[in-house]
Amino acid sequence: MIGGDTRAASAHPGMASAQGPVATPSPEQNGAVPSEATKKDQNLTRGNWGNQIEFVLTSVGYAVGLGAFMFPYFIMLIFCGIPLFFMELSFGQFASQGCLGVWRISPMFKGVGYGMMVVSTYIGIYYNVVICIAFYYFFSSMTHVLPWAYCNNPWNTPDCAGVLDASNLTNGSRPAALSGNLSHLFNYTLQRTSPSEEYWRLYVLKLSDDIGNFGEVRLPLLGCLGVSWVVVFLCLIRGVKSSGKVVYFTATFPYVVLTILFVRGVTLEGAFTGIMYYLTPQWDKILEAKVWGDAASQIFYSLGCAWGGLITMASYNKFHNNCYRDSVIISITNCATSVYAGFVIFSILGFMANHLGVDVSRVADHGPGLAFVAYPEALTLLPISPLWSLLFFFMLILLGLGTQFCLLETLVTAIVDEVGNEWILQKKTYVTLGVAVAGFLLGIPLTSQAGIYWLLLMDNYAASFSLVVISCIMCVSIMYIYGHRNYFQDIQMMLGFPPPLFFQICWRFVSPAIIFFILIFTVIQYRPITYNHYQYPGWAVAIGFLMALSSVICIPLYALFQLCRTDGDTLLQRLKNATKPSRDWGPALLEHRTGRYAPTTTPSPEDGFEVQPLHPDKAQIPIVGSNGSSRFQDSRI
Repeated sequence: MIGGDTRAASAHPGMASAQGPVATPSPEQNGAVPSEATKKDQNLTRGNWGNQIEFVLTSVGYAVGLGAFMFPYFIMLIFCGIPLFFMELSFGQFASQGCLGVWRISPMFKGVGYGMMVVSTYIGIYYNVVICIAFYYFFSSMTHVLPWAYCNNPWNTPDCAGVLDASNLTNGSRPAALSGNLSHLFNYTLQRTSPSEEYWRLYVLKLSDDIGNFGEVRLPLLGCLGVSWVVVFLCLIRGVKSSGKVVYFTATFPYVVLTILFVRGVTLEGAFTGIMYYLTPQWDKILEAKVWGDAASQIFYSLGCAWGGLITMASYNKFHNNCYRDSVIISITNCATSVYAGFVIFSILGFMANHLGVDVSRVADHGPGLAFVAYPEALTLLPISPLWSLLFFFMLILLGLGTQFCLLETLVTAIVDEVGNEWILQKKTYVTLGVAVAGFLLGIPLTSQAGIYWLLLMDNYAASFSLVVISCIMCVSIMYIYGHRNYFQDIQMMLGFPPPLFFQICWRFVSPAIIFFILIFTVIQYRPITYNHYQYPGWAVAIGFLMALSSVICIPLYALFQLCRTDGDTLLQRLKNATKPSRDWGPALLEHRTGRYAPTTTPSPEDGFEVQPLHPDKAQIPIVGSNGSSRFQDSRI
């Protein structure tokens, strides 16, 4: 079992005494909602989740991805994934701020927050393009015969060779499989192309021959991109209040689809072979650094660490919510879902391999090729294949939307929290609309004939190396600049118990070491990006590095800016002043500012936190922005 429990508080009496007695949060404060009174928003300025289920479901939808490396995967999850997840949740929840506002903890490192915003911007742009392609396949599946099942379409070439006999296609009936030597046909197909690949490359993408040859914008994809952004905007039109309700469906229904596909998959002939291929570890490679590096990278990226989304979502939690419990639940759910999805995928691929008489490794693929070529082709072998295709792509859409909600909310929350005046608080919907429109316009080039080249370029460079750097600096700044003892006391004040000893060790030593290992691994194992047999030109790779650098460069640039504007007679004095917490660091609400955060004077609007009256029926609450402006709002607490 990972970490400890609330009893760990008694093992660290020094921490409790350092800031005075710390009351253990009540069940209501820990996320339970037993009465109407506790359902009201604690933070009237920003609002909170309607209840804790919404936060958990949103975080699950944000984190869940596909793919697992089994033994190394679980090891990396325990020693790196869950600790980093807990750190980001506790960080955002304690300050009730987005990825920019939390850096009141050490203002010189606010560039880390800007770096997170840049990364989320890149991911948000291309991630919605992936969702729009899933929408396109979803709509294309609304037919009695899947358009990528045969080679008799206008876009097919003489090189096309399918696994189904087109001659049996009569009166809309599903054709039977070829009765000839399928193994021979498949070996022949290795030198040719499948109908699903040609549908993907020649019809959906109309792929150009070079990343610089944009060709025309694919209008069907552009329309689906518009649909994607409209759906995301409508779900976020009221911030976490609306998205929190939507995730009841988007985060749970994919499990229904996975289960349906799993039951169908395991009943197919050859499914057991595919599952065994998936589960059987290659022990001869278990000592290779690349295997462990890949597993660590997969955990790191699949959980969404350093994107800013975890901090943002946690900032809408109530102050005493048990985010330790949430981090363990969400991380394990993510891992279990990845493993479960592997069973679903490889049971179908095992059936396809058995149908063709070849090894599973011959039909497996990765990246876009798995989602839009290999798996759709395997679905054509099933009875009522359009139904299974509709379910599969609907699941992909919902999984993608869950992540996209958090990416957009990360950007909107950072902008609103940073400006913080009355106008932007009232016009948050327009900020959301502006970010959505900008994301749509920036995504248009990715719907061109060269769009897939740019999408993969952004995926490989904009959200890889920079995430590792951002996460490493975040760990070091909190544990060693702000101080691990201070942070452990903050968590004890918030949760009623300090972080378990396991997490303390991981945060201070193990997790930073693993992150550094991933960073070294990324540099040593670097290979220039390719797409199938296409080698990216040097200028395109240079653009990729610039995208990666654009987020990381925010950190030193803002640090220099902060040093220049900080008071101090010497560089060392400026450095000390720039790294120490700002005056308004700490819990956002006055009622939670106890111990070393207790105000010694009457709070003023310049303090930047919200005052909650004792007699809510007779009082108004000043709502204070980060720039000192204030307004009044009737209390409902």
